[in-house]
Amino acid sequence: MSLRRMVVRRLAVLPLILLAVAATTFVLAEVSPFDPVEAYVGAETQLSPERRAEIAQTWGFDQPLPERFGRWVWNVAHGDLGNSVVAGGQPVAGEIVSRAGSSLALVGGALALVLLGGLLFGTLAAALRGTVVDWVIRTLSYFSTAAPSFWVGLLALYVFAIELDWLPAGGTSDPRAAGSASVDFSHIVLPMAVLAMTQFAWFTLFVRNTLLEVLREDHVQFARALGLRETTVLLRHALPTALIPFVTLAGVNLAELIGGTILIESIFGWPGLGLLALDAARGEDIPMIVGITLAASILVVLGNLLADVAYRVLDPRVREATA
Repeated sequence: MSLRRMVVRRLAVLPLILLAVAATTFVLAEVSPFDPVEAYVGAETQLSPERRAEIAQTWGFDQPLPERFGRWVWNVAHGDLGNSVVAGGQPVAGEIVSRAGSSLALVGGALALVLLGGLLFGTLAAALRGTVVDWVIRTLSYFSTAAPSFWVGLLALYVFAIELDWLPAGGTSDPRAAGSASVDFSHIVLPMAVLAMTQFAWFTLFVRNTLLEVLREDHVQFARALGLRETTVLLRHALPTALIPFVTLAGVNLAELIGGTILIESIFGWPGLGLLALDAARGEDIPMIVGITLAASILVVLGNLLADVAYRVLDPRVREATA
């Protein structure tokens, strides 16, 4: 299959994937124990049966699931994702767009840290296999894998924001500043670093183990037999081969980074889609939950598509096999 046909086929299947994701989200919300009317007005508010029925009719809670889903699909086809309950009736699309920039900055920065850090420390551990440096890198990677992200986030918040007072505790900027609507770099450092730690270990260990395997391959042994320096053999002959599956791993783990923003944004008060998704889940705001889920699904599908395209571009064997 050619590269163009693969891209077209993936994009053609995307609407079916989104439809299946939306249907699954609607069903899960339907079988959940939450009462959408109580979530809208508050569990402590006493409502008369007439007022409850009026709210349910206004938001469509009284309609059967197939009818609600069918109407939602029809509206989406016309560019309307519905209105948000937790946002006071504001359009879902507008709320997602207003929060998307903060989340994209957080996920993009974390992904860059993961890729660069994993590549650097993984290569260093492979080059110094069996040394103290290798042991320290592997130990930190195992710790990062085992430690819960919420615990790491709270610990980082306590140490760097409270005890040392090096970084702000939350938000995107100082609310007292004139341009408080923009993202201040000092505010993104802690949540970005903690989010990166959730995937850093996998990339580091993957690069290390892959490099150790590639170093035993024939073309690397031949380069050594030519008398090339070990650094040249590692960086010029072994590392490019190890980077090919590394690209695919980056696309696969994008979904976990996006999912991790919900917890990280709630800890650091980062006003992105993750925090908005948490508020929507608490308020059983189905249109908002579905809208955020669809946005995340699109990012995951496109990320995997870009990874596959890069894989074919970097590996000539794949290009020849699919030509």
